[in-house]
Amino acid sequence: MSSHLERLVEIALRDVLDPEIGRSVVDLGLIYAIEAAPDGAVAITMTTTTRGCPLAGFLKEAVAMAAGAVEGVKAVAVTLTYEPAWEPAMIAAE
Repeated sequence: MSSHLERLVEIALRDVLDPEIGRSVVDLGLIYAIEAAPDGAVAITMTTTTRGCPLAGFLKEAVAMAAGAVEGVKAVAVTLTYEPAWEPAMIAAE
């Protein structure tokens, strides 16, 4: 179940757009990990394009809301990290 739920969460996160760049947090490579437990608890590790990003709180909340709306998700924890540091090479090809 976990890998299926992780995939559903990833799909939902494609609707979360970085307002400055206009691309999804998934396509930008900002989502480092999605881990779903059998009980429906989901842990997401993400970053922002810069350490001092003024939209970090907004993006973190948007990711949590999108993941929480997925059927089967019972709880969401989003952790912001800067290791490894994000770089433009992490952006998915269009």
